[in-house]
Amino acid sequence: MAAIMEVIRSGDGTITVTPTNESLQSATIIICHGLGDSSEGFVDVAQHLSTKLPYAKFLLPTAPTQKVTMNMGMAMPSWYDIVGLDKRSNEFCKGIDESQQRLMGLVQAELDVGIQRNRIVLAGFSQGGALSLYTGMQLPTSSDEPPLAGIVIMSGYLPHASAFKISPGLESTPIWHGHGQVDPLVKMEAAKESQSTVTERGATNYKFTPYPGLAHSVNPQEIADVLNFLQKVLPPTDDESCKIKLKDPSEMSIKELKGAIAKAGLGRQALGFSEKREFIDLVRSHREGKL
Repeated sequence: MAAIMEVIRSGDGTITVTPTNESLQSATIIICHGLGDSSEGFVDVAQHLSTKLPYAKFLLPTAPTQKVTMNMGMAMPSWYDIVGLDKRSNEFCKGIDESQQRLMGLVQAELDVGIQRNRIVLAGFSQGGALSLYTGMQLPTSSDEPPLAGIVIMSGYLPHASAFKISPGLESTPIWHGHGQVDPLVKMEAAKESQSTVTERGATNYKFTPYPGLAHSVNPQEIADVLNFLQKVLPPTDDESCKIKLKDPSEMSIKELKGAIAKAGLGRQALGFSEKREFIDLVRSHREGKL
C-alpha cells in the first residue's frame, strides 16, 4: 500500500512533509524551528500531525547560520541575532527583516499554486514562534485578502515590539500560544507581556495556554492542543477552490518535469529516461499516489 505522506529533504535544509497525492493538498502549515536547531528538530512533530491532517502540506525551513551575540558570538542557525533575553535587548534583532521576507516568500509561493491564505498556518518554537507571530500579523493586505488560518507559538514571544504593527484586516487572525510555566529562557512574564502587547495593538483572538511543570520545550499535551487548534482552523474541505492548482504533466516542459521529479525525490527512478512521455508518466503516477 502506498504511503499517504512523504518526506522530502532539499539542499537548502528545507523539509517538506506532503500528501503523496499532491492534488489532495488544501492547506499548508509552515513550522519554524528555534535558535540553534534546524528543520530536523520538528520533522517528527510534522509527521505526527500529518497523520491527522492528510490534506495539509508541512514546510519546515532551516534558518541561516549567523553569529548570535547572546551565545558569545558563536555561529548557529538563527532567524535573527539575539542580544539578550530582557525587554530592551529584544529590540535588537538584526536579520529579522530578512527572515520575515523569507517567510513571506514561502506564504506567497503557496498562494501562487492556489492555496488560499485562510488555509495557511504559520507556526514555530521559541525564536521560530516569535518570527511566525511577527510575520503573520504583518503580512501585506488588500481588501479581498483574508487573514491566515492561524498562528501557532510554542514557547515564543513578540520580538522587536517597537516596530510591530498589525496590518489592517488581520486583527482577527487566530493566535494560539502555548508556554511552559517554568520556562527559564522565555519566562512566563515575557510571554504574557507579549500577549498583552499584541492584544493592545489590535489582535482580537489570542489564546494563551500555560503548561505546569514545562520548561523551554514541548510535551505531548501541548502537541495534542496544537493539533486541536489546527483541526479547528484547517478543517477538511471538499471545496475545489481551496486545493492546490497543479499544471497537468502533459503540459509541462522537460525542465518543469525534471524539477517536479527532483522536488519529489524521484531522481533515481528517472535515470535512463530519454522520452518526455516517461517523465510525464512518472510525475502523474507520483501525484496519483501510485508509487
